[in-house]
Amino acid sequence: MPQDVDADIERMKQGLNTSQIRNWRSIVTLVVFVLTNINVLFPFHIPIYVPRLLSDSVLDALCALRVISPRQIHHASDNNFQDRKTRPFVRLNFPMNFVTAPLIADLFLLAISAIGRQEVHDGTIGANNISPIDIMLFFLSLAYIAISIDASGLIRYLAFKVLQWGGDVGHRLFFYLYVFFFGLTSFIGNDPIILSGTAFLAYMTRVSSNIVHPRAWIHTQFAVANIGSAILVSSNPTNLVLAGAFNIKFINYTANIIVPVVVTAIVLFPFLLYIVFPHESLIPLSIKMHELSEEARARKPVNPNIPHARGTAEEEEDSHVNDEPGKLLSLEEIMNPFLDKGGAAFGGVIMATTLITLLSLNAASQASGEHPVFWVTLPAAFVMLCWDIAFGWYRRHETRDIAQKGRQEVEYARAERKIREEDELKRAALQHGEPDTMDLYELSPVGTPLPEVRLPSPSETDNSMNNKEKMDDGRQGNGHTDSNYSSEVLMDIAPIQEREDQRQMAIKKQEIDLKQRISQELAARKERGPPTLVSRIADAYRWSQETFPTATAVVAHLPFALVPFAFSIFVLVQGLVTKGWVSVFAYGWDHWVNKTGTIGAIGGMGFLSVILCNFAGTNIGTTILLSRVIQAWQDIHHINTIPISNRTFWATIYSMALGVNYGAFSAAFSASLAGLLWRDILSRKHIRVESLEFARVNLPIITVSMIVGCVVLVGQVYVVRDTSPYVSS
Repeated sequence: MPQDVDADIERMKQGLNTSQIRNWRSIVTLVVFVLTNINVLFPFHIPIYVPRLLSDSVLDALCALRVISPRQIHHASDNNFQDRKTRPFVRLNFPMNFVTAPLIADLFLLAISAIGRQEVHDGTIGANNISPIDIMLFFLSLAYIAISIDASGLIRYLAFKVLQWGGDVGHRLFFYLYVFFFGLTSFIGNDPIILSGTAFLAYMTRVSSNIVHPRAWIHTQFAVANIGSAILVSSNPTNLVLAGAFNIKFINYTANIIVPVVVTAIVLFPFLLYIVFPHESLIPLSIKMHELSEEARARKPVNPNIPHARGTAEEEEDSHVNDEPGKLLSLEEIMNPFLDKGGAAFGGVIMATTLITLLSLNAASQASGEHPVFWVTLPAAFVMLCWDIAFGWYRRHETRDIAQKGRQEVEYARAERKIREEDELKRAALQHGEPDTMDLYELSPVGTPLPEVRLPSPSETDNSMNNKEKMDDGRQGNGHTDSNYSSEVLMDIAPIQEREDQRQMAIKKQEIDLKQRISQELAARKERGPPTLVSRIADAYRWSQETFPTATAVVAHLPFALVPFAFSIFVLVQGLVTKGWVSVFAYGWDHWVNKTGTIGAIGGMGFLSVILCNFAGTNIGTTILLSRVIQAWQDIHHINTIPISNRTFWATIYSMALGVNYGAFSAAFSASLAGLLWRDILSRKHIRVESLEFARVNLPIITVSMIVGCVVLVGQVYVVRDTSPYVSS
């Protein structure tokens, strides 16, 4: 036993050796880590110029292998085609973002031998109680259940009910939605709330006639979603990393963090309502919503997971962003929501059972990590997947029929729009000349005004009749009869009737021609060459969407991009560990705590974690890095035989938990993957949030949230923690 202790101490001393930071590979590792995180903060594209001959050869080879469809042959008179032919190189844009940048950084460090097999192993398989594979499996499997609940329409339906309860009183509705998003996030996590809640608020603020800007609603929802995600370990992958790194039982984590989080939410609401968003243009006292027609209310809600389920409504909504038709389409989305009651009920039961089982097993186990937590979540996600597939197959005839009708409607509308645009171009080309009237009829699409045939008005008819009477008196004096007069009137009316008949015939001919041209256009689109690998994959995906709409939608929304990002960041941080930089940070942290004590530990770690969320690879990268720093800090005190007090240690841990969760709504979208998702959803709903606006609005919110959370945490640790030495479990 003493030999094992001596070996552990010797290993700690080697790990805390800072002399190697002068080595050039150590310096390069730190520089690469910093540049990678800057790249995550500011993504860009690298232009790569490929010789056109090589590009064409590769494309021709892929066409010959029937991987892609044959390239389109452009007409020689096409100016763009001529420009492309004269250019010897083809420009390709390689993305440098949160997925590619960390991976390229790892490959570069491997190439210069700055990191090796040990760093890759510890960054993927795990080391020091942090197991990336376990964390990713746990998070993805639990995310499937949560997103499946969202795909059932439950969140939008509940938000609709909250909207009804809130009524037209602005402040009351704001409070109800605030409580709703906070409570639901603490149960199922922030990703489903970001997915459905953001879209719901975008629609709601759009159809309100006196909400000038959605800023107050969308920023509040994003902040409260990330505050609520701090309560349960399962609600955020950052909590999983932290709980695993320090052997924290799930129930203990929730018991220690819930009070600061709830108090933060309570204090933050009036601050948002009366200080940050006080203007009535943002949160009106009385909200005026557009009314939904009875016909629209009686219409059966459509499943948004089925492709083209709404027919042309989605395209019309995009083309009528700020006008009345677009608002009515948006209103139907929130006032007539789809709800799969069976899927929502089953998903809720699965989620509740999974969380209760997790808490029970985690509390009963002697040591954290005795059984990987994904042993519980993975089977639960599989059961949920089987439910989604089974009920998708059971309803396949209905969903396929809806998708087929919607797709036909969309294709018909697109073909008609194309023909109308072609006719507009022809008409513009003929404006310099004077084409015949019938040519204009043939070029005019349905709904275009045709040359008007003017019929006489009643007054003109009376005047004409008076003139005819005068003429008739003259004619009677001259010996003319009534029969002659009637024949003259009929001769005058006959050309008018003939022109009207021609007009009606032209309209009918125009409609027939338009339908024929649309049919020809649709037939041409259906005629495609032999199937290719790409077309087969597209057909398979469409078949999956139509047959298993819920399962396909959930899988498409799973955060798979988190997996390569997290693994790459784990490896990068492990490189900092082996090159001595984490030990340098740990010694710096130790000096800070020695000078400032417990209160300094809370304030310093809270501030540091929020700042690093924006500059150290999102809140996940920050949690990984700071967890390693605190572990090295523990080793420093273990070697020096100067124990950390129980109060100071746990104050540091839970202030970091507050910082990495709250830090998502701080200065940059890339402070969290949820922020990037939130921005993309708003962009698709035609709401642009600029980077400076995001930082400006969030600065007072994150300041108050962290101050309140840290102050409450100070009082809590002084009440429930003592100064006895901390002993790791």
